[in-house]
Formats: sequence, C-alpha cells, structure tokens
Amino acid sequence: MPSTAIIDLSAIPEAQREAVAALLREHEELKGERVSLKEIIKRLEHLVAELNQAVHGKRSEKLSEDDRQLAFEDLEIAVAEAEEKQETQAPSESRPRRAARRNRGNLPKDLPRIERVIEPESLQCPCGCGEMHKIGEDRTERLDIVPAQLRVLVTVRPKYACRACTDGVTQASAPAHLIDGGLPTEGAIAHVLVSKYADHLPLYRQSRILARSGIEIHRSTLADWVGTAAFHLGPVVDRLAEHLKTSTKLFMDETTAPVLYPGRGRTKTGYLWALARDDRSWGGDDPPGVVFFYAPDRAGENAEKILHGFDGILQLDGYQGYNRLTRPTRKGGDPVRVAHCWAHARRKLKEVFDRDGSEIAAEGLRRIAEFYKIEADIRGAAPGQRLSARQARTAPLVVEFGEWLQQQRLRISAKSRLGEKLAYIHRHWDGLQTFLHDGRVEIDSNSVENLIRPIALNRKNALFAGHDEGGRAWGRIASLIETAKINGVEPFAYLKALLEAIAAGHPQGRIDELLPWNFNPSS
Repeated sequence: MPSTAIIDLSAIPEAQREAVAALLREHEELKGERVSLKEIIKRLEHLVAELNQAVHGKRSEKLSEDDRQLAFEDLEIAVAEAEEKQETQAPSESRPRRAARRNRGNLPKDLPRIERVIEPESLQCPCGCGEMHKIGEDRTERLDIVPAQLRVLVTVRPKYACRACTDGVTQASAPAHLIDGGLPTEGAIAHVLVSKYADHLPLYRQSRILARSGIEIHRSTLADWVGTAAFHLGPVVDRLAEHLKTSTKLFMDETTAPVLYPGRGRTKTGYLWALARDDRSWGGDDPPGVVFFYAPDRAGENAEKILHGFDGILQLDGYQGYNRLTRPTRKGGDPVRVAHCWAHARRKLKEVFDRDGSEIAAEGLRRIAEFYKIEADIRGAAPGQRLSARQARTAPLVVEFGEWLQQQRLRISAKSRLGEKLAYIHRHWDGLQTFLHDGRVEIDSNSVENLIRPIALNRKNALFAGHDEGGRAWGRIASLIETAKINGVEPFAYLKALLEAIAAGHPQGRIDELLPWNFNPSS
C-alpha cells in the first residue's frame, strides 16, 4: 500500500475518506511492528547461536558443570525477555498464546491449598428472571512461594446460570498474571529474584532446593520467570535512573562483572557502573537510590552515556575514564564538577605503610585522620553548618597537607612506590578540595562503594554472569533490590507488590508510584 505522503485524501469521496485514512494508519503501524519483530528475531538468532556454541563448541568440554549451568540460565533469561517483548509488542487481537514451557514443574497434593473464590459482581439474571444458581466452576492452581513456606494458591471462579432461561450464565473474570497461564504467582517470581540477586543463589541451586521439598522445577523454567520479570521491570528501573539524574550531586563507581566468553571456555571482564544518590548525611529531601548499568568494558564513554542529562557534582574515585566528563566537549550536558575521594587517597598511603612502614606515609595518614575527625563531628548537620565547619576547621589543615605533599614530592623519587602514590594525590588535588566549598559534598565516595558490595558478593558466589544479557538483567534487578534496602524496604515484599501491580496493568503515567521509596507495605 502506498505511503500516506503520496495519497491525496481530498481526491477521495468524503464517504470513503475516513476508511482509507484508517487503513493508512494501520499500514504504518504494521510497518513499525515489522521492523521491531525483525530486530527481535535477529537477537534471538544470535542468542541461539551462542547457546549452540556453549553446548556443542569445541572448547565447551573445558567448562565445569557449574560454569555450563550459569551460562545456560543467563542465555535462557535473555531469550525469555526477548520473547516477552515480542508478545507484548504484538497487537492484542493477534497475540498468540505462549506455548507451554517444558518441565513446568508439579504441585504435590500434600502442599497446603489456599482457595480464593472470586464471585461475579451480580448474581441477578440479565433477563430479570431472578437470582442465578451455581452450575460449575473453573479452578486454576499456581505455585506461590512465601519465604520458608511452599503453598499452592487455588483460584476458584464459580459459574452461575438461570434456571428459567438459557442465556444467563455469568462468571467472574480470571485475575491478571505476570506470566499468563504460567505456574508461578508474582510472589514466587519475587522470591526467585531475591534469592538470585540478593541472596546470591544461582538458579540451578534454587532448583535443587525446591527439589528437596518435592517441587521439581528445572533451572530453565526459573530462567524463564526471571527473564519475563526482567523485561517488565525495565521501565521502573529506567524511571529510577531518570529520578537520580535530576539531582545536582551524585556518586559514581564501577565494579567488575565477569561474563562468560562464549566458545572460549573462560570469562571476559564486563562492568557494572553504579550511579547513586545518598543525601542522608546532610538531611537531604531526596530519597537514596542506586542504578547499576552493565557495559562490556570500562571505557569512559560508558560513563558519558549513562550520565546523559545530568549536570552537577559527581563524586568518584580517580579513574581517568571519567576525565571526559569534565571537558567542554562532553556529550549530554555541561562539564561536570568532580569531587574526588579522600578515602582513595588514604588507601594509597596505607598500601605503602603496610608494605614497608614508611614514616612519610604514616604522617600523611595522621593528617588525613584529622579531616575525618571533623567530618564525624558534623555528620548529620545541615549543609550550611557543614560548610562553615569545614571552612573554619578543615580548610587550614588541607592547606597544610598540600604544602607537606609538595615538600615530600621534592624529596621522593617519582618512580618509587611512595612517589607514585603521592603523585596520584597531586593529580586529583583540585577534586579533593571540592568538599570544602559545598556542604552537600562528602569527603569520600564510600557511600557508593558500600552499595556495590552486594555485587561483589554475588560475583563471588555465582562466579560470573553467563552472558552480556545476563549482566544487564543482573544490574536491572539489583538496582531495585539495593534501592529498596537503603530505603528500609524489604526487597521481597516490594518486588512481590511491584510485579502484582505490573500484572494488573498499572498505568504507565503513574510509574513513580512503583519506585521503591514509594512502597507502602500496608496498602
């Protein structure tokens, strides 16, 4: 059908004009869906090729059983997420029902059943014959997981019919579920997410734990649940990131996220970049939060892309990849103002002192300790009070430290281990003084380092992510879990309520209500 740009609707009879316009609109929509579906198919073909390589590749025998299990589950999460996107984008009237997954699990008869009977709003016959009578019911069973308790939720939907006529059958609609026709409740999915990304239990281990209770659910089935959830949680995480970037001061750090290198029998180094806000130390009104962005490398352009739209002060360590953010040529915003971390400066001197007991390093550590004593006194105070105290008490000490630093650099060889550490502090001297001029700025970036500690624990227990797509899902779900935790919200309760709200069709225009700091467990 020709494009709307070359059709003159005015030349078409008025009686047919509206119908032709509707057909043209439908044509344009189908063209857009076709492009989207082609992208999804290409991605799925790529994932299938990598899965085949992991199974049949020449070097796959070098992978241990644990390595293969981790590779498979992250690939299957990626496939499930892509399939969910394909189904979601398809028109509702033509959306095919998802085929039943293999090894969907069983529900032992000895598990407790909790029945919820959903009655129709009215039992009155539409024709006015009177009250309807029950003639049957539909029953569906889904696995629900409550921490330390397994149970089956049974949904009962009675059917009612009129005895006086054949037209009056009524039944309540089936409730919406995140996985339509699937086995798990939203609580069960939330439990799997928290177990994997907060409690550091890979899916194949969760499968074994369930098997001990008589629930035979394969790792691939759990991966399907996680992939579906990861897709639906994406808009909430994106909105969380948007909220953080409206702040005028943020923390940023990055940590390694080892990812399996398909076909090589080894891992490559990916990175999770943490963007965080934590104003609790000076009583800021904005709630704390963190978003983890996965990238396959540590290139500074990743930070530039992540921070698109952010203008303000960025607290970070001395990694040179961030330097591009301070240049006039920065893409996505004005040059950022950098606040460097005194904890990193202290750590450099501590490394030398621990190795050879250097008295110069010890003196530097004593001087920095004086800064931290003042910070302990003013923690929790308003920004104005913090700034006044720093100007009066800390600034003179920092000036003295700078003079001492230059004296030692003249005495110590720049090629020595201590000389390199002193040069590091000198290179970041301007950023190390930023906290003296803004009471909202911290003396170090320990806040964000504490937030990425669970990532390191997961890395230690799970060894690595099985795929780049697994790294992205890891970052997405960890963002919600860690933001919930630092806001005093129990992650399981939050994710359960969040998935239930998404399944029920929560309006996109009210997505802020789904952010962790807005969660109300009593609602």
